[in-house]
Amino acid sequence: MKPSKSIMHKSYFIAKCMTTAIFLIFLLGGCALWDRLFSEQEKSPAELMTEAMEDFDGGDLKSSTETFQKIKDRYPYSKHAVEAELRMADSLYKRKLYDEAFDAYTEFERLHPTNKDIPYVIYQKGMCDFSQASTIDRDQSHILKAKQEFDRLIKRFPRTTYAGLARRKLRDCYVSLSEYELYVGHYYYKMKKYRTAMMRYKYLIKNYPDLGQYHEALEYLGKCEQKLAEKKKKARWWLPDIFSD
Repeated sequence: MKPSKSIMHKSYFIAKCMTTAIFLIFLLGGCALWDRLFSEQEKSPAELMTEAMEDFDGGDLKSSTETFQKIKDRYPYSKHAVEAELRMADSLYKRKLYDEAFDAYTEFERLHPTNKDIPYVIYQKGMCDFSQASTIDRDQSHILKAKQEFDRLIKRFPRTTYAGLARRKLRDCYVSLSEYELYVGHYYYKMKKYRTAMMRYKYLIKNYPDLGQYHEALEYLGKCEQKLAEKKKKARWWLPDIFSD
């Protein structure tokens, strides 16, 4: 006995509904299911750190910066997070993004003031400005900021290796600043503004007495005094004698 058309139609309807339901289940949960079955598992902080350091050592600094940032964002309480913060700043420095690196080092120092790497961090902050120093005929603000960081490092951690490095860089800062003063002094000397030039030479002699520019500044200081004396003598010779009969 064949089933009636109504029964066949009902069975077809039920089967169609079940197929639709199964399709919807896979449609709604398929992405998550696919991810669980086939996608790559999230890497651990240790694996990410290894990957970042390989990129860093291999010269892929942009990739290393991004991976260090990922560790900071995803695993802020991991034992690798603090190191990732510091190495991210190093990556930025090596990419010559000095302002961004300075901010990253500053943030590290603020968050971890007692960390063992703080002497290194302060040294690197000084290097961020020192590395941006221009020629002696330009503004010396970066040199002055670098000098400030190196001074701070030497005062806080005088016996550390980085304090020794800072002392060498500090001398370079003084040389740059003294050369700048000499350059400005010579500029005014050529413009025959001898009194202004004397002020720059005297400032150099007072503040940078142990550097190579000291003797040249003394020489030109004497020249300025001689020029002013000649100018004064010449002015007296040309001055009319208003008291004569």
